[in-house]
Amino acid sequence: MRKLIFFLFAFVLAISLLSFDSQEKNKLFRQGDIIFQTSLSAQSQAIQLATKSNYSHCGIIFKEGENIFVYEAVQPVKKTLLKDWIKRGKNQQYVVKRLKKPNLLESEASIATLKKEVTKLLGKKYDIYFNWSDDAIYCSELIWKAYKRALNVELGKLEKLSDFDLSNPVVKKIIAQRYGKNIPLNESVISPARVFESDLLEEVKLPKI
Repeated sequence: MRKLIFFLFAFVLAISLLSFDSQEKNKLFRQGDIIFQTSLSAQSQAIQLATKSNYSHCGIIFKEGENIFVYEAVQPVKKTLLKDWIKRGKNQQYVVKRLKKPNLLESEASIATLKKEVTKLLGKKYDIYFNWSDDAIYCSELIWKAYKRALNVELGKLEKLSDFDLSNPVVKKIIAQRYGKNIPLNESVISPARVFESDLLEEVKLPKI
């Protein structure tokens, strides 16, 4: 009987500690945090070379109950559990950034407005052509438009496709496959690199999940 009681006590204690650990980790993330990783997708290397950045994919974090989700533009735009999102990245490494002025997202109303702008784009196709319309969306476009529309905050400088380094053979191959000879060099683009470099954001030191 004593062994059974001890086992039950140890089991309950272990569950409590795991729950506490999960809750403590959840507190480290905030609504609207932006998370970056090096994607393992086919186009990742081309994005890194063209933008001179280690990061090729990003998303926005929102907490829902006990869970943390990353809202991201893949195929299609959707929400993914944070732990699953991290597993998809190179070496499961990631960087989190958030607004230097946290007061912009301190109220429930501002958080709800930001999330509303993101969810408006859920289900949209992933935009392999990096057009600036809402017909299809790519990852950094989702973040930039949501923050701009919800908070009037521009995270990163908009560029033209012509501003990128398109000289590498890996980049040239992707460009040729998607555009042929009709490359939209004047198309407005926001890259993960420019969002990452925004002076409105600061890096958050977080433990590995």
